[in-house]
Amino acid sequence: MSPVYCALVHHPVVDRGGEEITTSVTNLDVHDIARSACTYGLRGYFVVSPIEAQHPVVQRILDHWREGSGKNRFPERAEALSIVEISSSIEDAIARIEQREGQAPRLVATSARPGAGRTSYEVEGARLVRDPRPTLLLFGTGHGLSDRLLRRADTILEPIQGPTDYNHLSVRAAAAITLDRLLGRKSRPKDPI
Repeated sequence: MSPVYCALVHHPVVDRGGEEITTSVTNLDVHDIARSACTYGLRGYFVVSPIEAQHPVVQRILDHWREGSGKNRFPERAEALSIVEISSSIEDAIARIEQREGQAPRLVATSARPGAGRTSYEVEGARLVRDPRPTLLLFGTGHGLSDRLLRRADTILEPIQGPTDYNHLSVRAAAAITLDRLLGRKSRPKDPI
């Protein structure tokens, strides 16, 4: 099984018009994606922001749940947030994974935008089972990962699509669905009676 990590990317991402921007960190994204990442056995979760002023904000969130009153009231959240790290760039996250795992991770990007060459969850999930190389799943904030980052990815997953044309999930929801599709236990059909 591939060692799997994820990154919540705040740069480079795009705005509604497709311009490359940097977004702000939000408490719910840090907290909720950590819970999903821990549930699905990820080895680490990087909050990627080049804005140094955002790093103390993330650290306060982590400290509250890891060491403060949050840990005393909800120890399971302390466990989930123990895998979170602050990173200034994708390159920094890649370097940390390479140092731990002995090789650079494959980059698997997510995108709500359709396009050529997208990989199904079934194909990528099977690759995670058979390929021992580490994997870094990239989740974009704002209106998604920049084209520059998507071109750099080894794989881009197909968009998550519901039965309607509306397609604007929160990154927290998209991360949970993605992790379940790639790493979740597959339910078995019930035996006929």
